Amino acid sequence: MKKVFILFILTLILIPNSIDALESKELIPNATSGLLMEQSTGKIIFEKEKDKQVAVASMTKMVAQTIILENIEKGKIKWDDIVTVSKNAASMGGSQIYLTTGEKMSVKDLFKGISMASANDATVAMAEYISGSENEFVKLMNKKVKELGLKNTVFKNSTGLDEEGHLSSAYDMAIIARNLLNHEDILKFSSVYEDYLRQNTENKFWLVNTNKLVRFYDGADGLKTGHTDAAKYCLAATAKKDNMRLIAIVLGEENSKIRNSETMALLDYGFNTKKVEIIKKKDDTIKEIYFDKGDKDKIRLTPKTDVGVLENKNSNKHKYDYDIKIDKINVPIKKGDIIGKILVKEKGKDKISVDLVSKDNIRKLSFLELYLELIKNTILGKIN
Repeated sequence: MKKVFILFILTLILIPNSIDALESKELIPNATSGLLMEQSTGKIIFEKEKDKQVAVASMTKMVAQTIILENIEKGKIKWDDIVTVSKNAASMGGSQIYLTTGEKMSVKDLFKGISMASANDATVAMAEYISGSENEFVKLMNKKVKELGLKNTVFKNSTGLDEEGHLSSAYDMAIIARNLLNHEDILKFSSVYEDYLRQNTENKFWLVNTNKLVRFYDGADGLKTGHTDAAKYCLAATAKKDNMRLIAIVLGEENSKIRNSETMALLDYGFNTKKVEIIKKKDDTIKEIYFDKGDKDKIRLTPKTDVGVLENKNSNKHKYDYDIKIDKINVPIKKGDIIGKILVKEKGKDKISVDLVSKDNIRKLSFLELYLELIKNTILGKIN
């Protein structure tokens, strides 16, 4: 009787865990591979064949979008720049916005075409505008992938059209998506369900987002679809509810209906089982650093992203401490420069670290400026 009782207790303990494991394995049964990640922490919630190298179709364009946005943010190009479409760009097949040779279109509208319609012609037009040729732009894409530390991604073109050796993985795509989300402008484009190009012309073109989740899934606002014969149907989706943003990747689905339903199953699983406890918000001033030879007397340090810890949804509130580590600082400093890190700890153990960035610009004063500042402070009585 005692053995039967012990067996009964063990069954009660083990069955729930078995059910959870079964449910999570069956989340995306039709996908070749996939992954669910919490964006702010980078923690993986679910994975299936995450490192398997496969074709990823137009999800490739997330790296192209990243490079375009970096060029915008650095001031190398502007949203209202006008791009003249080459014969090469206009000849791109597959998804397109039907650019013609010699047509002129703004960077903003081309980016809109890439983000909403997954336009190959718009992607190549932007690649040529930034790098002179698509081949040179692809070199930038592969360089970016290496900077992110990704091992399973090699790009042969900027669009994701099928080409031997053009491969990535579910994990790499999640990291690429997470990096793209650091550029806040992306959601201004990827979240829009329908829009127009060439307005006020005879060739007005209706854009409908290839990612239907932005209309039909609560909180969804991106990010990138993909489909080719080799890749089948793929999706990098992101959605935010409360304090938590999730990134869901599904690769190799048989059709768009299954792709969308399994992506939503991943997102539902994450939102139903996990939560993020915010320690510090992105715009919170964590520390002030003072200078005596700059054009400002101090800079403010803020987290690059929200500082949060991923928890099980039904867990009790935890107590977290944090430490601040400051790098060696050299003036000048630009807004957004990484100055150090905030390290979140629980019971002395590291949980997560987030870069601290400067909220201000500061430059070093010249000898003449320092001398004039000294005279001013003397006159004002600030120096005895």
